[in-house]
Amino acid sequence: MRLALSTLGLPGLPLADTVRLAADHGWEGLELRCTAGESVHLELDSAERLAARRLLERAGITPLCLASYVGVAAAGDDAPVVASLREHVRLAADLGAQSVRVFPSGGDDPLADADERAVRRLAVVADEAERAGVRVLVETHDSHRAARDVARVVARVDHPAVGGLWDLMHTWLAGESPSESWAALAPHLGHTQVKDIAGPDDLTPLALGAGVLPIAECVALLPPDGWVSWEYEAAWHPTAQPLPGLLGEGARYLSRARPGR
Repeated sequence: MRLALSTLGLPGLPLADTVRLAADHGWEGLELRCTAGESVHLELDSAERLAARRLLERAGITPLCLASYVGVAAAGDDAPVVASLREHVRLAADLGAQSVRVFPSGGDDPLADADERAVRRLAVVADEAERAGVRVLVETHDSHRAARDVARVVARVDHPAVGGLWDLMHTWLAGESPSESWAALAPHLGHTQVKDIAGPDDLTPLALGAGVLPIAECVALLPPDGWVSWEYEAAWHPTAQPLPGLLGEGARYLSRARPGR
């Protein structure tokens, strides 16, 4: 099992500093948050994209995922969603990232309607993503926070370039046990995100193992060659303990929970 770190935990930090922190504390990969104000965003020109890719390569850090905010099941016209998906796939390919994370964002619409939108849009970009060497991963989140809901959408697309991303917190909040989530997503899984919180009424990020989420139970289910990423949501919780001081013990915690130990 390989360890990655989401840059959501280090908002606004230059990529070179993020890479240094990851390498110094035993993290092999990064989920690169893609939005304005971060070191990775859609407006990077070709030279900046190449420089970021070379920085990651020199450090031996894998760009596991480009973490987008595209909502594939969002209400509205397909065209803007598909265009944004294509832009994010191109950026991921330029950076050498393995995947693009997307959200469902189906809102309060019936799941059947949200599913239709997501399946239709994902199917349009699937072949292009495959040619670019990038997978589009639908995260267990918002309208589809249960693994069974994401798995249903991905199975309908039925394309190797479209998969699922297991965010443990959201499946737990949806009432699924890790074994239930794993059973639903295993055939489609790209990678897994873990985090810890005090409870459903307080989502402030905590050090791994300091809260209520069944992290060890989740990690024990994962394949030995899979990736697990720590998504410490510091960007949404500015009062949380700064992530850099937690990185070393976080890597050790996940390493102790690895299958086969």
